[in-house]
Amino acid sequence: MNIPNALTIVRFMLIPVYVIVFFSPRPWNMEGALVVLMMAGLTDVLDGYWARRHRQITDLGIMLDPLADKLMMVAVLVSFVVDGRLQWWMAGLLALREAAMIVSAGVLHRRGKKIVPAMIWGKATTVLYYITVVAVLFEWSVMTELLWLTVGFSFLTSFIYLLKIREVNQSSA
Repeated sequence: MNIPNALTIVRFMLIPVYVIVFFSPRPWNMEGALVVLMMAGLTDVLDGYWARRHRQITDLGIMLDPLADKLMMVAVLVSFVVDGRLQWWMAGLLALREAAMIVSAGVLHRRGKKIVPAMIWGKATTVLYYITVVAVLFEWSVMTELLWLTVGFSFLTSFIYLLKIREVNQSSA
């Protein structure tokens, strides 16, 4: 296993840590949850940087990296709904998008199709998502607007990815 994939595994392990910290009765639980999310974000940046810099991009990494991101996002969404910070239908829209991306990547991989590695649109969506998460964690006044922006942008990004996947697989056929 290479270093980028090991960092991705660490990100998977941070998912239950986030949930435990978020629901902790401690007065600093939201700050602690934010620290865990920042650690997840840092491992995401580091694994991508290392993989590109040292030419260690693997098919496994292309599959696991976005899966770790999406599972963390779903854990955050569920925790927000359970805690009453987010309405279930809004979380459902975002979770539906994440589930669709996970399932389609798995189907493409099983069919031997090419999977598109992360693009700038996906990275921008992730940054927007984390800004929105901070807004919801600390109940900023703009959190509703940020949530709608995040939902819209995430679906736009999905559409862009679908077009790119189609283009890549048609050109390699």
